Amino acid sequence: MEHIVASPLDDRTRGIIRACVPALEAHGLAITTEMYRRLLANPAIRDLFNLSHQQNGEQPRALALAVLAYARNIDNPGAMAGAVERIAEKHVGLNILPEHYPYVADALLGAIAQVLGDAATPDIMDAWGRAYWFLADILIGREEQIYVAHAAAPGGWTGWRPFSVRRRTVESGTVTSFELVPTDGRPVMRHAAGQSLGFRLDVPGHGPARRNYSISSAPGADAYRISVRRIDGGVVSSWLHDSVREGTVLQVSAPAGDFTLGHPDTAPVVFLSAGVGLTPFMSMLGVVAAGKTPIRYIHATRSTETEAFGIPVRDLAAKGRLDADIFYTRQAPQGVPPTPNVTTHAGRITPEWLSGQVDPAATYYVCGPDGFMRDMVTALRAAGVPDGQIRYAFFGPADDTALMG
Repeated sequence: MEHIVASPLDDRTRGIIRACVPALEAHGLAITTEMYRRLLANPAIRDLFNLSHQQNGEQPRALALAVLAYARNIDNPGAMAGAVERIAEKHVGLNILPEHYPYVADALLGAIAQVLGDAATPDIMDAWGRAYWFLADILIGREEQIYVAHAAAPGGWTGWRPFSVRRRTVESGTVTSFELVPTDGRPVMRHAAGQSLGFRLDVPGHGPARRNYSISSAPGADAYRISVRRIDGGVVSSWLHDSVREGTVLQVSAPAGDFTLGHPDTAPVVFLSAGVGLTPFMSMLGVVAAGKTPIRYIHATRSTETEAFGIPVRDLAAKGRLDADIFYTRQAPQGVPPTPNVTTHAGRITPEWLSGQVDPAATYYVCGPDGFMRDMVTALRAAGVPDGQIRYAFFGPADDTALMG
Protein backbone atom coordinates (compact mmCIF):
# COMPACT_ATOMS: atom_id res chain seq x y z
CA MET A 1 0.00 0.00 0.00
CA GLU A 2 1.06 3.61 -0.37
CA HIS A 3 2.99 4.98 2.59
CA ILE A 4 0.92 7.72 4.25
CA VAL A 5 3.22 10.33 5.81
CA ALA A 6 2.63 10.67 9.54
CA SER A 7 0.74 13.70 10.73
CA PRO A 8 -1.55 14.17 13.72
CA LEU A 9 -4.64 12.05 13.22
CA ASP A 10 -7.79 14.09 12.60
CA ASP A 11 -10.89 13.89 14.78
CA ARG A 12 -12.78 11.80 12.24
CA THR A 13 -10.04 9.17 12.02
CA ARG A 14 -9.64 8.97 15.78
CA GLY A 15 -13.41 8.67 16.19
CA ILE A 16 -13.52 5.72 13.79
CA ILE A 17 -10.64 3.99 15.60
CA ARG A 18 -12.38 4.51 18.95
CA ALA A 19 -15.55 3.02 17.55
CA CYS A 20 -13.60 -0.11 16.56
CA VAL A 21 -12.68 -0.99 20.15
CA PRO A 22 -15.62 -3.41 20.64
CA ALA A 23 -14.77 -5.15 17.35
CA LEU A 24 -11.14 -5.51 18.46
CA GLU A 25 -12.23 -6.90 21.81
CA ALA A 26 -14.28 -9.52 19.99
CA HIS A 27 -12.10 -10.24 16.95
CA GLY A 28 -8.61 -8.88 17.72
CA LEU A 29 -6.96 -12.28 18.06
CA ALA A 30 -8.54 -13.51 14.83
CA ILE A 31 -7.23 -10.41 13.04
CA THR A 32 -3.67 -10.74 14.33
CA THR A 33 -3.60 -14.49 13.68
CA GLU A 34 -4.62 -13.88 10.08
CA MET A 35 -2.12 -11.03 9.83
CA TYR A 36 0.76 -13.31 10.84
CA ARG A 37 -0.45 -16.02 8.48
CA ARG A 38 -0.11 -13.53 5.65
CA LEU A 39 3.26 -12.21 6.81
CA LEU A 40 4.79 -15.63 7.31
CA ALA A 41 3.83 -16.68 3.80
CA ASN A 42 6.61 -14.34 2.62
CA PRO A 43 10.02 -16.01 3.21
CA ALA A 44 11.81 -12.65 3.37
CA ILE A 45 9.58 -11.56 6.26
CA ARG A 46 9.16 -14.96 7.93
CA ASP A 47 12.85 -15.06 8.84
CA LEU A 48 12.41 -11.96 11.03
CA PHE A 49 10.16 -13.81 13.46
CA ASN A 50 10.62 -16.36 16.20
CA LEU A 51 8.35 -19.09 14.86
CA SER A 52 8.02 -20.76 18.27
CA HIS A 53 6.00 -17.73 19.36
CA GLN A 54 3.66 -18.42 16.46
CA GLN A 55 3.23 -22.09 17.25
CA ASN A 56 2.02 -21.46 20.78
CA GLY A 57 0.00 -18.37 19.84
CA GLU A 58 2.00 -15.96 22.03
CA GLN A 59 2.82 -13.44 19.33
CA PRO A 60 -0.72 -13.04 17.91
CA ARG A 61 -2.10 -12.64 21.45
CA ALA A 62 0.54 -10.05 22.34
CA LEU A 63 -0.11 -8.07 19.18
CA ALA A 64 -3.88 -8.25 19.69
CA LEU A 65 -3.42 -6.69 23.13
CA ALA A 66 -1.12 -4.02 21.69
CA VAL A 67 -3.53 -3.10 18.87
CA LEU A 68 -6.39 -2.91 21.37
CA ALA A 69 -4.32 -0.70 23.68
CA TYR A 70 -3.48 1.57 20.74
CA ALA A 71 -7.16 1.93 19.82
CA ARG A 72 -8.15 2.65 23.41
CA ASN A 73 -5.44 5.32 23.69
CA ILE A 74 -5.87 6.83 20.21
CA ASP A 75 -6.75 10.22 21.80
CA ASN A 76 -3.73 10.04 24.11
CA PRO A 77 -0.80 8.50 22.21
CA GLY A 78 1.55 9.60 24.98
CA ALA A 79 0.14 6.75 27.07
CA MET A 80 1.82 4.36 24.61
CA ALA A 81 5.26 6.01 24.84
CA GLY A 82 6.73 3.25 26.98
CA ALA A 83 5.43 0.53 24.67
CA VAL A 84 6.71 2.41 21.61
CA GLU A 85 10.19 2.63 23.13
CA ARG A 86 10.23 -1.09 23.92
CA ILE A 87 9.08 -1.99 20.40
CA ALA A 88 11.67 0.32 18.81
CA GLU A 89 14.50 -1.14 20.89
CA LYS A 90 13.44 -4.70 20.07
CA HIS A 91 13.18 -3.84 16.36
CA VAL A 92 16.70 -2.36 16.41
CA GLY A 93 18.03 -5.50 18.05
CA LEU A 94 16.60 -7.54 15.17
CA ASN A 95 17.64 -5.00 12.50
CA ILE A 96 14.10 -4.20 11.41
CA LEU A 97 14.27 -1.53 8.69
CA PRO A 98 11.80 0.96 7.15
CA GLU A 99 11.33 -1.26 4.09
CA HIS A 100 9.77 -3.96 6.29
CA TYR A 101 6.86 -1.78 7.42
CA PRO A 102 4.79 -1.84 4.19
CA TYR A 103 4.61 -5.65 4.40
CA VAL A 104 3.10 -5.38 7.88
CA ALA A 105 0.65 -2.72 6.69
CA ASP A 106 -0.59 -4.90 3.86
CA ALA A 107 -0.92 -7.93 6.12
CA LEU A 108 -2.72 -6.06 8.90
CA LEU A 109 -5.18 -4.24 6.65
CA GLY A 110 -5.82 -7.39 4.64
CA ALA A 111 -6.54 -9.28 7.87
CA ILE A 112 -8.93 -6.58 9.10
CA ALA A 113 -10.81 -6.70 5.81
CA GLN A 114 -11.03 -10.49 5.82
CA VAL A 115 -12.08 -10.94 9.46
CA LEU A 116 -14.57 -8.08 9.62
CA GLY A 117 -15.99 -8.71 6.16
CA ASP A 118 -18.71 -6.25 5.18
CA ALA A 119 -18.20 -4.38 8.46
CA ALA A 120 -14.80 -3.25 7.16
CA THR A 121 -16.15 -0.24 5.31
CA PRO A 122 -13.92 2.00 3.17
CA ASP A 123 -13.96 4.59 5.96
CA ILE A 124 -12.78 2.03 8.51
CA MET A 125 -10.04 0.76 6.21
CA ASP A 126 -8.86 4.30 5.47
CA ALA A 127 -8.80 5.16 9.19
CA TRP A 128 -6.76 2.08 10.05
CA GLY A 129 -4.35 2.78 7.22
CA ARG A 130 -3.77 6.26 8.59
CA ALA A 131 -3.51 5.02 12.18
CA TYR A 132 -1.00 2.34 11.19
CA TRP A 133 1.31 4.71 9.33
CA PHE A 134 1.04 7.35 12.05
CA LEU A 135 2.42 4.83 14.57
CA ALA A 136 4.82 3.25 12.06
CA ASP A 137 6.45 6.57 11.26
CA ILE A 138 6.94 7.27 14.97
CA LEU A 139 8.66 3.89 15.29
CA ILE A 140 10.76 4.37 12.15
CA GLY A 141 11.90 7.77 13.39
CA ARG A 142 12.82 6.48 16.83
CA GLU A 143 14.60 3.45 15.39
CA GLU A 144 16.65 5.69 13.12
CA GLN A 145 17.75 7.71 16.16
CA ILE A 146 18.89 4.53 17.91
CA TYR A 147 20.75 3.27 14.83
CA VAL A 148 22.56 6.62 14.51
CA ALA A 149 23.51 6.54 18.20
CA HIS A 150 24.86 2.99 17.82
CA ALA A 151 26.98 3.98 14.84
CA ALA A 152 28.43 6.98 16.70
CA ALA A 153 29.16 5.18 19.99
CA PRO A 154 32.74 4.04 20.74
CA GLY A 155 32.94 0.45 19.52
CA GLY A 156 29.44 0.75 18.09
CA TRP A 157 28.04 -0.53 14.82
CA THR A 158 24.85 -0.99 12.84
CA GLY A 159 23.69 -4.05 10.95
CA TRP A 160 25.30 -7.42 11.64
CA ARG A 161 28.85 -7.79 12.96
CA PRO A 162 30.68 -11.15 13.14
CA PHE A 163 31.60 -12.37 16.62
CA SER A 164 33.35 -15.59 17.54
CA VAL A 165 32.71 -17.67 20.64
CA ARG A 166 35.73 -17.24 22.91
CA ARG A 167 34.47 -19.43 25.73
CA ARG A 168 31.59 -21.79 26.53
CA THR A 169 30.56 -22.29 30.15
CA VAL A 170 27.94 -24.74 31.40
CA GLU A 171 26.07 -22.80 34.10
CA SER A 172 23.52 -25.50 34.98
CA GLY A 173 21.83 -28.56 33.55
CA THR A 174 19.78 -26.30 31.27
CA VAL A 175 21.79 -23.07 30.81
CA THR A 176 25.04 -22.55 28.88
CA SER A 177 26.91 -19.25 28.52
CA PHE A 178 28.72 -18.08 25.40
CA GLU A 179 31.37 -15.37 25.63
CA LEU A 180 31.59 -13.46 22.35
CA VAL A 181 34.38 -11.32 20.89
CA PRO A 182 34.34 -9.46 17.54
CA THR A 183 36.35 -11.14 14.82
CA ASP A 184 37.81 -7.77 13.77
CA GLY A 185 39.57 -7.47 17.15
CA ARG A 186 38.24 -3.98 17.70
CA PRO A 187 36.42 -2.72 20.84
CA VAL A 188 32.73 -3.26 21.38
CA MET A 189 30.07 -0.80 22.41
CA ARG A 190 29.65 -0.66 26.18
CA HIS A 191 26.16 -1.95 26.88
CA ALA A 192 23.77 -0.71 29.53
CA ALA A 193 23.25 -3.43 32.15
CA GLY A 194 20.04 -5.28 31.25
CA GLN A 195 20.26 -4.89 27.46
CA SER A 196 20.27 -7.73 24.94
CA LEU A 197 21.98 -8.70 21.70
CA GLY A 198 20.23 -9.63 18.46
CA PHE A 199 21.44 -12.59 16.43
CA ARG A 200 21.02 -13.58 12.79
CA LEU A 201 21.54 -17.31 12.75
CA ASP A 202 21.59 -19.97 10.06
CA VAL A 203 20.62 -23.26 11.71
CA PRO A 204 21.59 -26.26 9.57
CA GLY A 205 18.51 -28.08 8.38
CA HIS A 206 16.18 -25.26 9.49
CA GLY A 207 17.43 -22.12 7.75
CA PRO A 208 17.63 -18.50 8.92
CA ALA A 209 16.41 -17.36 12.34
CA ARG A 210 16.66 -14.23 14.45
CA ARG A 211 16.78 -14.17 18.23
CA ASN A 212 17.39 -11.78 21.12
CA TYR A 213 19.37 -12.87 24.18
CA SER A 214 20.07 -10.81 27.29
CA ILE A 215 23.67 -9.92 27.99
CA SER A 216 24.66 -11.65 31.24
CA SER A 217 28.08 -10.02 31.67
CA ALA A 218 28.90 -6.70 33.30
CA PRO A 219 29.44 -3.78 30.88
CA GLY A 220 32.90 -3.87 29.32
CA ALA A 221 34.82 -2.89 26.19
CA ASP A 222 36.00 -6.15 24.64
CA ALA A 223 33.35 -8.90 24.92
CA TYR A 224 29.76 -9.85 25.68
CA ARG A 225 28.33 -12.93 27.33
CA ILE A 226 24.89 -14.44 26.74
CA SER A 227 23.41 -17.30 28.75
CA VAL A 228 20.89 -19.49 26.93
CA ARG A 229 18.43 -21.98 28.37
CA ARG A 230 17.84 -25.14 26.37
CA ILE A 231 14.13 -25.27 25.53
CA ASP A 232 12.54 -28.66 24.95
CA GLY A 233 11.96 -28.85 21.20
CA GLY A 234 13.62 -25.46 20.69
CA VAL A 235 15.46 -25.51 17.36
CA VAL A 236 17.75 -22.54 18.04
CA SER A 237 18.50 -23.18 21.71
CA SER A 238 19.25 -26.85 21.01
CA TRP A 239 21.59 -25.90 18.16
CA LEU A 240 23.43 -23.41 20.35
CA HIS A 241 23.87 -26.00 23.11
CA ASP A 242 24.75 -28.92 20.86
CA SER A 243 26.69 -27.40 17.97
CA VAL A 244 28.10 -23.98 18.82
CA ARG A 245 31.64 -24.32 20.10
CA GLU A 246 34.62 -22.08 20.80
CA GLY A 247 35.55 -20.47 17.50
CA THR A 248 32.05 -20.59 16.00
CA VAL A 249 31.23 -17.26 14.31
CA LEU A 250 27.82 -15.66 14.89
CA GLN A 251 26.28 -12.52 13.37
CA VAL A 252 25.41 -10.04 16.10
CA SER A 253 23.63 -6.67 16.29
CA ALA A 254 24.55 -3.93 18.74
CA PRO A 255 23.16 -3.97 22.31
CA ALA A 256 19.60 -2.71 22.53
CA GLY A 257 16.68 -2.67 24.93
CA ASP A 258 15.19 -0.34 27.52
CA PHE A 259 15.07 -2.77 30.46
CA THR A 260 18.16 -1.25 32.03
CA LEU A 261 19.53 -0.48 35.44
CA GLY A 262 18.69 2.96 36.71
CA HIS A 263 21.43 5.26 37.93
CA PRO A 264 23.08 3.45 40.83
CA ASP A 265 22.60 5.18 44.17
CA THR A 266 22.10 4.20 47.77
CA ALA A 267 18.39 3.28 47.41
CA PRO A 268 17.79 -0.50 47.71
CA VAL A 269 17.24 -2.66 44.64
CA VAL A 270 15.44 -5.98 44.48
CA PHE A 271 16.07 -8.45 41.64
CA LEU A 272 13.09 -10.78 41.30
CA SER A 273 13.36 -13.58 38.74
CA ALA A 274 12.34 -17.07 37.75
CA GLY A 275 14.18 -19.50 35.48
CA VAL A 276 16.39 -17.91 32.86
CA GLY A 277 14.90 -14.51 33.76
CA LEU A 278 17.97 -14.01 35.93
CA THR A 279 20.28 -13.34 32.96
CA PRO A 280 19.90 -9.53 32.76
CA PHE A 281 20.33 -9.39 36.53
CA MET A 282 23.77 -10.96 36.26
CA SER A 283 24.80 -7.93 34.20
CA MET A 284 23.14 -5.56 36.66
CA LEU A 285 24.82 -7.25 39.63
CA GLY A 286 28.16 -6.61 37.95
CA VAL A 287 27.41 -2.90 38.32
CA VAL A 288 25.60 -2.50 41.65
CA ALA A 289 27.66 -5.04 43.60
CA ALA A 290 30.72 -2.83 43.14
CA GLY A 291 28.99 0.02 45.00
CA LYS A 292 27.08 0.47 48.24
CA THR A 293 23.52 -0.12 47.00
CA PRO A 294 21.61 -2.55 49.28
CA ILE A 295 20.68 -5.59 47.15
CA ARG A 296 17.98 -8.23 47.60
CA TYR A 297 18.12 -11.17 45.19
CA ILE A 298 14.99 -13.35 44.92
CA HIS A 299 15.04 -16.20 42.44
CA ALA A 300 12.99 -19.29 41.63
CA THR A 301 14.39 -22.36 39.89
CA ARG A 302 13.29 -25.99 39.64
CA SER A 303 16.20 -27.55 41.49
CA THR A 304 19.92 -27.26 42.18
CA GLU A 305 20.44 -28.91 38.78
CA THR A 306 18.74 -26.02 36.98
CA GLU A 307 20.14 -23.24 39.17
CA ALA A 308 22.43 -21.02 37.08
CA PHE A 309 24.94 -18.59 38.60
CA GLY A 310 24.39 -19.99 42.09
CA ILE A 311 28.10 -19.77 42.93
CA PRO A 312 28.65 -16.05 42.14
CA VAL A 313 25.40 -15.12 43.91
CA ARG A 314 26.43 -17.05 47.02
CA ASP A 315 29.90 -15.49 46.88
CA LEU A 316 28.34 -12.01 46.94
CA ALA A 317 26.04 -13.05 49.77
CA ALA A 318 28.93 -14.46 51.80
CA LYS A 319 30.76 -11.15 51.37
CA GLY A 320 27.71 -9.30 52.68
CA ARG A 321 26.89 -7.57 49.39
CA LEU A 322 23.40 -9.02 49.03
CA ASP A 323 20.67 -10.98 50.76
CA ALA A 324 19.28 -13.84 48.71
CA ASP A 325 16.14 -15.95 48.75
CA ILE A 326 16.32 -18.99 46.47
CA PHE A 327 13.11 -20.93 45.80
CA TYR A 328 13.28 -24.51 44.51
CA THR A 329 9.95 -25.29 42.88
CA ARG A 330 10.39 -28.99 42.04
CA GLN A 331 13.06 -30.43 44.31
CA ALA A 332 14.37 -28.95 47.55
CA PRO A 333 18.16 -28.89 47.89
CA GLN A 334 19.72 -31.67 49.91
CA GLY A 335 23.17 -31.66 51.46
CA VAL A 336 23.93 -28.09 50.36
CA PRO A 337 25.95 -26.29 53.04
CA PRO A 338 24.33 -23.08 54.29
CA THR A 339 25.65 -19.74 53.02
CA PRO A 340 25.48 -16.54 55.09
CA ASN A 341 22.70 -14.22 53.92
CA VAL A 342 21.10 -16.92 51.72
CA THR A 343 17.70 -18.39 52.61
CA THR A 344 16.38 -21.37 50.66
CA HIS A 345 12.70 -22.21 50.23
CA ALA A 346 10.72 -25.13 48.88
CA GLY A 347 7.97 -24.17 46.40
CA ARG A 348 7.17 -21.11 44.35
CA ILE A 349 7.44 -17.42 45.06
CA THR A 350 3.85 -16.60 45.94
CA PRO A 351 2.23 -13.17 45.83
CA GLU A 352 1.40 -13.59 49.51
CA TRP A 353 5.04 -14.21 50.44
CA LEU A 354 6.22 -11.31 48.30
CA SER A 355 3.67 -8.93 49.81
CA GLY A 356 5.17 -9.61 53.23
CA GLN A 357 8.67 -8.75 51.98
CA VAL A 358 8.03 -5.39 50.35
CA ASP A 359 10.48 -2.58 50.98
CA PRO A 360 8.70 0.67 50.02
CA ALA A 361 12.04 2.39 49.33
CA ALA A 362 13.31 -0.24 46.88
CA THR A 363 13.21 -0.35 43.10
CA TYR A 364 12.06 -3.78 41.88
CA TYR A 365 13.44 -5.37 38.72
CA VAL A 366 11.31 -8.31 37.61
CA CYS A 367 11.96 -10.83 34.83
CA GLY A 368 10.72 -14.32 34.03
CA PRO A 369 7.88 -16.25 32.38
CA ASP A 370 4.72 -14.31 31.57
CA GLY A 371 2.56 -15.80 34.34
CA PHE A 372 5.26 -15.18 36.94
CA MET A 373 5.63 -11.60 35.71
CA ARG A 374 1.93 -10.85 36.01
CA ASP A 375 1.68 -12.38 39.48
CA MET A 376 4.71 -10.54 40.83
CA VAL A 377 3.91 -7.13 39.33
CA THR A 378 0.29 -7.40 40.47
CA ALA A 379 1.42 -8.33 44.00
CA LEU A 380 3.87 -5.42 44.16
CA ARG A 381 1.23 -2.96 43.01
CA ALA A 382 -1.28 -4.36 45.50
CA ALA A 383 1.32 -3.91 48.26
CA GLY A 384 1.58 -0.22 47.39
CA VAL A 385 4.82 -0.14 45.43
CA PRO A 386 4.56 2.81 42.96
CA ASP A 387 4.74 1.94 39.26
CA GLY A 388 7.86 4.10 38.98
CA GLN A 389 9.65 1.65 41.30
CA ILE A 390 8.65 -1.47 39.33
CA ARG A 391 10.63 -2.29 36.19
CA TYR A 392 10.06 -5.46 34.23
CA ALA A 393 10.86 -7.17 30.95
CA PHE A 394 9.29 -10.05 29.06
CA PHE A 395 11.50 -12.50 27.18
CA GLY A 396 8.72 -13.47 24.77
CA PRO A 397 6.65 -11.30 22.42
CA ALA A 398 4.38 -9.99 25.16
CA ASP A 399 4.79 -6.51 26.56
CA ASP A 400 3.22 -4.57 29.38
CA THR A 401 -0.08 -4.11 27.53
CA ALA A 402 -0.91 -7.33 29.37
CA LEU A 403 -0.27 -5.48 32.66
CA MET A 404 -1.77 -2.11 31.84
CA GLY A 405 -4.49 -0.90 34.15
